[in-house]
Amino acid sequence: MKYYVIIPAYNEEESIAQMLESLAAQTVLPNKAVVVNDNSTDATRNIVSRFISKYKWLQLVDNTSDAVHMPGSKVINAFLKGYSVLDESYDIIVKLDADLILPPDYFETILTVFKEDEKTGMAGGFAYIFKNGSWVLESLTDKDHIRGAFKAYRKECFLQIGKLKPAMGWDTVDELLAKFYGWKVTTVQSLKIKHLKPTGASYTKAARYKQGEAFYTLGYGFAITAIASAKLALRKKKPLLFIDYINGYLKAKKSNSPLLVDKHQAKFIRHYRWKKIREKLF
Repeated sequence: MKYYVIIPAYNEEESIAQMLESLAAQTVLPNKAVVVNDNSTDATRNIVSRFISKYKWLQLVDNTSDAVHMPGSKVINAFLKGYSVLDESYDIIVKLDADLILPPDYFETILTVFKEDEKTGMAGGFAYIFKNGSWVLESLTDKDHIRGAFKAYRKECFLQIGKLKPAMGWDTVDELLAKFYGWKVTTVQSLKIKHLKPTGASYTKAARYKQGEAFYTLGYGFAITAIASAKLALRKKKPLLFIDYINGYLKAKKSNSPLLVDKHQAKFIRHYRWKKIREKLF
């Protein structure tokens, strides 16, 4: 199976070399990989250029965007910029963050997952962060959810869900839409990915409101939003974030923000979320 990789990168001089070294060390190399230099002001571009001179499968694309790190829109617009320069002769398309270190057999294992089950639409491993002298599972990890930092999609699934949405919540709606269309989302616990920067470390207050807006645009409704907000705030060990999330939801509802899904998909999503909540309670 042919797999292509797209790596959005904004001011990643401290981590991009380690990321690319781990990609180059894969037991199964990508057929093509694109680093999208998303208006970086540091040495990111120069570092990537050195790797391009060594690896024919790697290329660099420059993108112009706002410097403010708003979750969702900035990174996915950069991803789509990278996608636009690739052909569509791939079997698997992959989005990677620039602050990861992959185990050498990562993609060999991921491709095996896709080969063994034709209904697997998405696959990925688990994120680990360095804390108190050792690598530990990132607290935001769910056993049935693939982190947005490393997403691998079967081409047919990727196209059916409408590719990726340039908005907060893109890495939740992609999985929910995949399930809506009957695809499986497969996680591989044995694949441990080192995540060099904790998720959300550079987010602003405005970005935190975006999480609540995202719950609205996913069609959750207030009750599910309240439960999801409380769970996420507690996981981040910042209970007051709950208020930001609820305010973001109410703001989006008041302004009648457009949903990322249609009414049939929103109904499926609410049913699916309630089912998962009941499973965890009982």
